[in-house]
Amino acid sequence: MSNKQTVYWTVDKNIDNLNKLNEIKEAALWIKEGEVVAFPTETVYGLGGNALIDEAIEKIFRAKGRPSDNPLIVHVASKDQVRMLVSEIPDRAEKLMDAFWPGPLTIVLPSNHSVSPRVTANLHTIAIRIPDHPVALALLEEANVPVAAPSANVSGKPSPTTAQHVKHDLNGRIKGIVDGGQTGVGVESTVVDCTEAVPVILRPGGITKNQLEHVVGPVKVDPALEQEGSTPRSPGVKYTHYAPNAEMYLVEQYTQRMQQVVDEFRNAGKRVGVLTTHEGASNYEADLVIPCGFRKDLETVATHLYGTLRQFDEHEIDLILAETFPKEGVGVAIMNRLEKAAGKKVI
Repeated sequence: MSNKQTVYWTVDKNIDNLNKLNEIKEAALWIKEGEVVAFPTETVYGLGGNALIDEAIEKIFRAKGRPSDNPLIVHVASKDQVRMLVSEIPDRAEKLMDAFWPGPLTIVLPSNHSVSPRVTANLHTIAIRIPDHPVALALLEEANVPVAAPSANVSGKPSPTTAQHVKHDLNGRIKGIVDGGQTGVGVESTVVDCTEAVPVILRPGGITKNQLEHVVGPVKVDPALEQEGSTPRSPGVKYTHYAPNAEMYLVEQYTQRMQQVVDEFRNAGKRVGVLTTHEGASNYEADLVIPCGFRKDLETVATHLYGTLRQFDEHEIDLILAETFPKEGVGVAIMNRLEKAAGKKVI
């Protein structure tokens, strides 16, 4: 698949009246008419297509090389647009919308089947969110259609947090890229199913379980998060994701064991990289050591995680050894991504 030339627009997210820019108007028109355009959100860059047009969704799948049984998240600009796509909005969902939208929370609701069945993977539910990024909101408002937008990367690879990441993966495969700078949260949105009496987290992300429970009371975690090969109810829970080119392992008890493991692999002739934090970067001797944020502030680790994984791809590294993180707060999302990137291989 080739678009011959992918158009590249640069937009300053800090200026007023973004939807008046010719760049936004052109990108929005292409989305509305069924083309596929990448754009920034507060989590990662999304690959947007008109959720009402089957062929637009096919273009997303072809560009990413994504399995078509994986549902897509629909991005909208307002709650009024949500009501046009669902058969019901339970009270618990209304509370979460009011508390966290715009923001990195995707809510699963009963679908009224107005979008392409390719978006929902023929499920009876639809995953929707309002992103908290000025460029994304301007684009969605101007397009005035629901926009299906998975992460704008080749399927299985680290999600893109800059337009340059998107260009590396998809140049010539999509119609356009809107460069609105680096994203903020760094990991994808939390996905919570509100079709059941007790909300269920289908994918951990930028909003934590504790934050959700503060608003709606008890929240469950889907046991399918730990089951490979189950039918996906949410994006990012069935297949291996976020994987760098080199083989990757997670190292438990890294403070005692990391250097020993590094030395063992290097003595076997392997070029070894270490994914660590700024606090630990000076503790290791390896072929490549990359700090990924600060351990004392896990939100910085989330922000830089995918960019760090992509940095390893720029070097001739045979394998990556990664520190582990506490599964608390945003650490749950970080470990979810690291475990998938490593194929759950732990030392």
